[in-house]
Amino acid sequence: MGVVVGYLATPEGRAALDAAVREAGARSGSVVVVVSARPDDVVDERARLEHELAGVDAELSAAGIEHEIRLLDGGDVADDLITTAEELSADLIVIGLRRRSPVGKLILGANAQRVLFDAPCPVLTVKPAS
Repeated sequence: MGVVVGYLATPEGRAALDAAVREAGARSGSVVVVVSARPDDVVDERARLEHELAGVDAELSAAGIEHEIRLLDGGDVADDLITTAEELSADLIVIGLRRRSPVGKLILGANAQRVLFDAPCPVLTVKPAS
């Protein structure tokens, strides 16, 4: 199948998307971009997300990358990524991690931890370039 990537309009999300595109190319697969919206998002936030994803769609299309973008209303990032990966029999999930302080490194974010432990396939974690 290909690569499922969790995306946000952040440096971490961009790093994850870039890594997913590289991995999909190496695997001759496609990219499924997953964005989890909260059910209680206000109209302006939803419009901002849709605008951001239209840009991602145009960028991937222009680069000739086979892809799908899923804006999901579950609001649970980990569940959305895991469910999508299971549904598509994904080869890989890619997520971005933010840099943490020395103490913060002892604790991994709850969503990242759930994806790492419960994913049906390997998970690649990436950080943005410094």
